[in-house]
Amino acid sequence: MTRTRHVPRGGRAPTAGGEEAGNVTGQRIGFIGLGNMGGRITRRIVDAGHPVLGFDLDASRAAAAGAAAAASAAEVAEGSDVVLLSLPDSRAVEAAVLGGDGIMASSRPGQIVVDLSTAAPSSTVRLHAAFTERSVEYLDAGVTGGAAAAEKGTLTLMVGGSAEALASLDRLFRLFAAKVFPMGGSGAGHTAKLLNNFLNAVALSATAEVMVAGRKAGLDLRTLLEVFNAGSGVNFATLNRFPRIVEGDYLEGGLTSALMMKDVVLYVDHLRELGVPSLNAPGPLASFGLAGGTGYADAISNRVVDAIGDIAGGVRLYDAPAPAETD
Repeated sequence: MTRTRHVPRGGRAPTAGGEEAGNVTGQRIGFIGLGNMGGRITRRIVDAGHPVLGFDLDASRAAAAGAAAAASAAEVAEGSDVVLLSLPDSRAVEAAVLGGDGIMASSRPGQIVVDLSTAAPSSTVRLHAAFTERSVEYLDAGVTGGAAAAEKGTLTLMVGGSAEALASLDRLFRLFAAKVFPMGGSGAGHTAKLLNNFLNAVALSATAEVMVAGRKAGLDLRTLLEVFNAGSGVNFATLNRFPRIVEGDYLEGGLTSALMMKDVVLYVDHLRELGVPSLNAPGPLASFGLAGGTGYADAISNRVVDAIGDIAGGVRLYDAPAPAETD
């Protein structure tokens, strides 16, 4: 089969075997979904010297991430050896893969598609089967670490699918991930991601509630955090989020409350499929549901503490600066 070689706009044509000067992976990289996480990962790949052919429904995002802009998901598939996806949910993934101008129809034997999205494992397994019929490898690679880790290249990946395909992507994954965990067969990576995100949601929502209570009780919040972090209440939120939030820094740019709510719902749905009771889901569902209903849906999920604070009488964990005096 003759492959059409992609020439990045404003760049050089790849040499034989997909290699370019500075391209250590030897693979032509495509990326679909250049938003909060996808854009940052793409920038890491581009800054390491690898041209990326990218597509997003917001056409301006390709340039912002340093990618050459494709007109469709199909064009990305046609011009890439490895296609990475970073999309909001399974509905968006299925549209990008199965749509009339999607990846599936333009895929070819030997390609690898890597889904970095947070998606329903049942959907992932169905897509894996469809790609297998076309001799295309489909890996589900859940991502954790947030926007800051994406920018630093220190993300953690949990990957389901072929061990051989995963091994072939080692040099590519090193550009944006510090740790890569093989989790098993298709769907295992996305399952691990849902379990991780649920624990994240529980820790964040519960710590937000506790911190608002501490504020109303008149406790020194910095000392309270020291107690938690020296005791059995320690968690990711007490270690990494709230020391900044009590200073008025919400770490803007990360996962929104709406997306956190979506992930918790996916977790509940998956546990139902597994036959496992989701006894601890009501807390984060209520907390992020409150955030979504009180104006924080599209704000970073850390703002759930403000949603709880609003209901508690307008509580904030930090003292707002005094207004400047005027003459």
